[in-house]
Amino acid sequence: MSKLFIYYSFTGNVDAVAEVLKAKGFDLRKVESEFKLSNKLFPQMMKGGFSAAIGQTPKLIGYDSDVSVYDEIVIGSPIWNGRFASPVNTILKETDLGGKKLTFILCSGSGTGKNADKKIAKLYPGANVIHLEQPRDLREELGKLSDF
Repeated sequence: MSKLFIYYSFTGNVDAVAEVLKAKGFDLRKVESEFKLSNKLFPQMMKGGFSAAIGQTPKLIGYDSDVSVYDEIVIGSPIWNGRFASPVNTILKETDLGGKKLTFILCSGSGTGKNADKKIAKLYPGANVIHLEQPRDLREELGKLSDF
């Protein structure tokens, strides 16, 4: 079974997940966005949270949306304002995930991704969802990935 982890990571939390999944045999596809955030926390939160709230789908740099050779797809996203990070909205828009075993790994610094959960339930009703809190710093959170 071929497995792929497609993800966006801004602060390194989802990169920590990628390390674990790579060791478990997943191919990795990290996305980069033309959407850029400030190095300062407050402007990051405002711009990132707003872009997530309005469902922005920024252009991705060199993203290959072809997942036809994979049986299992895992999508990794930070949570911004309770939603997917806006680059992940683009992944979902451009990638045909039909017929795939699908899991979402959502990383947050605080709170949950209630709106992201609602979107997953609506668009991908059979998908699994795993929530992790700051896995870059709280390494024990990565233990939630033991079933892969």
